[in-house]
Amino acid sequence: MTRVLVPVADGSEEIEVVTIVDVLRRADAEVALASVMKTLRITASRGVIIEADCHIDSCVGIHWDLIALPGGMPGAEHLHTCAVLKDLLANQLSSGFWLGAICASPAVVLGRQGLISDYRATCHSAFVDELGAAVRELSDELVVRDRNLITSQAPGTAMNFALALVCCLFGEDTAQSVAEPMRATLN
Repeated sequence: MTRVLVPVADGSEEIEVVTIVDVLRRADAEVALASVMKTLRITASRGVIIEADCHIDSCVGIHWDLIALPGGMPGAEHLHTCAVLKDLLANQLSSGFWLGAICASPAVVLGRQGLISDYRATCHSAFVDELGAAVRELSDELVVRDRNLITSQAPGTAMNFALALVCCLFGEDTAQSVAEPMRATLN
């Protein structure tokens, strides 16, 4: 079973959270939605209440095929300050397993932690200066894949991002079979 960790926090962008989880579960990934807050119940960036499956502390010592970070503010700030998550992210990249980040998270989480200085990446337009100083190359593409890192720009690119994650984990045929009934297209 392919295992995916999606960390969430108060202020995470709900479109990104739900799209990532939904699309990966349609591909039959085992997705754990993990709160980095004190409670499992988080209030997303637009006031939507999301109930996480578990707390981030229970995710240590588990092999994750992918860790996918939603953006949103101050959600990305909360993800950035979580020491447990920081260790998981550093291990994920150094082990060569997939890491995804969208919206503010490429800059606020990965860039500030110095994890992606040798990568090409993209992010939300509000964070391009910060990300540009933290990566090898800043891209204006909607979704960017560089080795084991996939980044994307904003809530409007969440479907493209989620399908790119499926493509990396399961291949293009599976991504196409997930996209087709939703009338989504692969980039």
